[in-house]
Amino acid sequence: MTIPAAEARRVRLVLAALVVPLLLATVVGLVALWPRGETQIGSVPLTAEGATFERGVVVDVPGTAGEEVVVAVRTGEHAGREVSVQVPPEVMEAGVERGDEIRMLYLPGAAATGSPFVYIDFVRDVPIALLAAAYLLVVALVARWRGVAAVVGLGASLVVVGLFVIPALTLGTSPLLVALVGSSAMMFLAVYLAHGVSIRTTTALLGTFAGLAITTLLGWWVIGGGNLVGNGSEEAYMVFSTFPGVSLSALLLCGIVIAGLGALNDVTITQASAVWELHASDPGAGRARVFARAMRIGRDHIASTVYTLAFAYVGTSLPLLMIGAIYDRTLLEFLMAGEIVEEVARTLVSSIGLVLAIPATTAISALLVGRSSTSRA
Repeated sequence: MTIPAAEARRVRLVLAALVVPLLLATVVGLVALWPRGETQIGSVPLTAEGATFERGVVVDVPGTAGEEVVVAVRTGEHAGREVSVQVPPEVMEAGVERGDEIRMLYLPGAAATGSPFVYIDFVRDVPIALLAAAYLLVVALVARWRGVAAVVGLGASLVVVGLFVIPALTLGTSPLLVALVGSSAMMFLAVYLAHGVSIRTTTALLGTFAGLAITTLLGWWVIGGGNLVGNGSEEAYMVFSTFPGVSLSALLLCGIVIAGLGALNDVTITQASAVWELHASDPGAGRARVFARAMRIGRDHIASTVYTLAFAYVGTSLPLLMIGAIYDRTLLEFLMAGEIVEEVARTLVSSIGLVLAIPATTAISALLVGRSSTSRA
């Protein structure tokens, strides 16, 4: 992308005046809200005293449902022994085969009354590791260093979630403040690590913040106006009993804000690139003309965005939808049920934020472009 040197300096100054305060506010927020003291993370023992997790390989599978499988223990003091392990029926139905490696809980106190080994889960380290390696390889081959940088940005964002967002929430810090500060930090890291520091990416970042603000305000309104409690899942009840100081409705808003970040970044980067490329191909075009052309691209993006989040929700919530569908009630009653309406609201709020982020980003970019092109930006 090329724009005149003088214009590039002007644009950088304008962007710096807008972005630097946001960056400073993010840093101040991280310092002020950073979890201090001891959190509950890792404080609850996973097993009873004396119990251990062991691994074993299935060596025999019964032909009759409900019978125990035979497992050769590979770890712990009973390594080398073959033991019987009861596997849940839904797991057996999915398929347990000879050679499968499973994870078991060893309960020494149960040895006198039955099998001391209890099925926990399959061991799937190798296939997941291979899948992750394939993901990294594909990203590196197709997107090259830009793709690798994006993966680094993703990792840095997840570090923010692990070190700041989750610990701060467990300490009872305002979920809304945690979501805003954490999302801002994640966006700075993800956008600049993946796309580099440039006029284009900074413009996209501003568009992302605009979409984030819209999503936050709309989410706050619908949670209050719709009396969404945030208790639409079993995990919500567990959070309520484990962290009594945490507001489930505020936590729902936090989830809505964070859930839309990736898609927001996607649409804003695309729109910012579209504007600057259109400007570079026709430097004499006015800002209004560039905006109109870019919005034609943006409308196609909006058309796909309309169903992107909805499909993602349906795909991840099929069991819930199946159970909810068996009750005799109207479609409206089904959609307004507590466990369903939260996801409906999440999808609608995030989608509106995404859709409005497109014209917002396009407008910001169009205001910054000039009419001629002579030097690199």
